[in-house]
Amino acid sequence: MPLARQSTPHDAAQTLAGIDFPADRNKIVEYARGKKASSEVIEALNRMPDDQYTSMADVFKGLGQHSQR
Repeated sequence: MPLARQSTPHDAAQTLAGIDFPADRNKIVEYARGKKASSEVIEALNRMPDDQYTSMADVFKGLGQHSQR
């Protein structure tokens, strides 16, 4: 499934376009749900650390932290 892992950050970035940062994980997940994100993106966002994110770069790091576990 490497292809799915590579597409998740791209899909997340598209889904989260327009979100106001800073945002915590719950706000990010709720925003994605409101944008009708795929279940894969929602699940990946839910698995990120429960931190405060200040940019999409932080979100990418959060997504990457989960994939390294």
